[in-house]
Amino acid sequence: MSRSIFGWFAAVVVAVSSAAAQVGSIDFGDHQAGKQLRVGLAADRTSVAPGGQLVLAVVLDHQKGWHAQADPARLNVEGLEPTRITASSQGAASTGPIQWPETHMINAENLYLGVDEIPVFEGRAVAYVPVLVAADAAVGDSVTLTIDLVAQICDDFSCLPPEDVTRTITLPVVSADAAVTPSVDVELFGSFDPATFAEATEWDDAAAAQTLPKGEAAGPQFFGVQIPSPTSPGGLVVVSLLAIVGGFILNLTPCVLPVIPIKIMTLSQHAGSPGKSLALGLWMAAGVVAFWVGIGVPVAFVATFTDPSIIFGFWWITLGIGVLIAAMGVGIMGAFAINLPKQVYMVNPKADTAQGSFMFGVMTAVLGLPCFGFVAGALLAGSATLPPAVVITIFAALGIGMALPYLVLAARPQWVEKIPRTGPASELVKQVMGLLLLAAAAYFIGAGVLALLGVDQIPWWGRVVHWWFVGMFALAAGGWLVVQTVRITPKTTARASMAVVALVLAGGGVAAAANETNHAYNDFWIAFTPERLGNDLGEGKVVVVDFTAEWCLNCKALEAAVLAKGPVKELLLSDGVTALKADLTSKSAPGWETLRELGQTGIPTLAIYAPGSDRPWIANAYTSDQVVAAIRSAAERDG
Repeated sequence: MSRSIFGWFAAVVVAVSSAAAQVGSIDFGDHQAGKQLRVGLAADRTSVAPGGQLVLAVVLDHQKGWHAQADPARLNVEGLEPTRITASSQGAASTGPIQWPETHMINAENLYLGVDEIPVFEGRAVAYVPVLVAADAAVGDSVTLTIDLVAQICDDFSCLPPEDVTRTITLPVVSADAAVTPSVDVELFGSFDPATFAEATEWDDAAAAQTLPKGEAAGPQFFGVQIPSPTSPGGLVVVSLLAIVGGFILNLTPCVLPVIPIKIMTLSQHAGSPGKSLALGLWMAAGVVAFWVGIGVPVAFVATFTDPSIIFGFWWITLGIGVLIAAMGVGIMGAFAINLPKQVYMVNPKADTAQGSFMFGVMTAVLGLPCFGFVAGALLAGSATLPPAVVITIFAALGIGMALPYLVLAARPQWVEKIPRTGPASELVKQVMGLLLLAAAAYFIGAGVLALLGVDQIPWWGRVVHWWFVGMFALAAGGWLVVQTVRITPKTTARASMAVVALVLAGGGVAAAANETNHAYNDFWIAFTPERLGNDLGEGKVVVVDFTAEWCLNCKALEAAVLAKGPVKELLLSDGVTALKADLTSKSAPGWETLRELGQTGIPTLAIYAPGSDRPWIANAYTSDQVVAAIRSAAERDG
């Protein structure tokens, strides 16, 4: 399998020569980023006059086979760092918008980014920074310009980690009638567009690093697909369609899957009445859409609102949802003759009322939040600067996508007619589904209790008790399915097929509990604190921080598949590497502030810090090869 890595690389910028140096020459400085890339800085003159103009050339010379990522306006792929140039001035001068070089599209399949191609800079690429000297600049003074360039350099299979270097250039201010020697390097500055100076009144230093090349318009990316701005009619249609796809996929996550059979079974009760089935399906879909529109409101109007799945950091929400799911599970098992309070049946999937179906839709959408992370990175990042109406439209589309399967089944009730609606088989389906709902309830109740008490305050065995309740209910569901199938039917085929299903249910539940127990017992991660992070970096160690939570199923899946296995585990346990776990189960966890400082909106998030650097390698989804390469690259930077 091809090796790949998401990583960051920061190129270096060096000061241009003084007035006595050769005009227009490129100073590549002493600090270079290895043989893969050489970065130089040149000015188009040796001095400036009051009211005069100056152009800086930032030169990127790439070794063959290597490239740097494009600027932020043309690259928006999770896991890749765009090339950024920040220009500032001290003295009577102002910097203008960056004129970026042309990009080339390369194949990105080996990087496993979810996109086929990405824009990059390769070969020799030159970016220009226009500078305007104030008319009242005093002769004899000087103008100091500071440029910081951050880039990520990669080959076809791997990327290098970040490194920040800041350089300055100081030029004297001379009188207008003094000789200002222009650059003799026509080729170096030949691609600069002087029309930029005609728009000097509109310059905005704060936005200089993000300026688009002339003639290009910004467009967000969603799931790796470059699209036009959602503020245009066509762009909004495309984004909405992609949101519908994201909502549909949420139904396939482990957060939502357990409740889908219940709603299908409910619809099957009315399969003989198409009108009734369609009405219930529409009300259920309305509940799903209403929930996501409600989530979209704070995203649209509250600038600090990030990933909505973080509401599970409030213990009472997670615990309350677990109790509601338990009520649904007990309520569906009518054969056990347990009568619930009348209010509980408002969310009981057996209810054949508009209110019951609407509340079921809301509950289904709520259950999707713990698995919302893979959507949040694309959807929320793309909506941060959009008009509120557009944001709400996108979230409504996400709700439509999530409700789509139920709408289809409601419109075509004959597709579920084969599900038994009465008799022993029907009761068995309800009982098994109810037990599985109780397994899901045990998970949420356990996560809520851990959030209330604080994960760090509980012994290792206390963190997995709820997982054994999950396993117990799954085992009960499998066992009950076998026993009752034998009692209901003498057919060998039916008994054998149900035995296989039972084995999957029971085995899966017990295996999950055993795996979590083994993981907790052998947990080598150190509890995260900002102080521990700073101390270990100060000691020259590579620090790996895993931002996770008990309610984040995606986090647990990644940790089990990548971080808890070799060769990643061996590296995390090696000398010179510290593995910190920032458990965000509770909203009061110290890791939340660090996560926000990294510019992340949700979890899972993995950050790998190199000694002496505050810009870690960050990924929300990763492979073993990528993590190994990132850790080794961070260690090499220290060496």
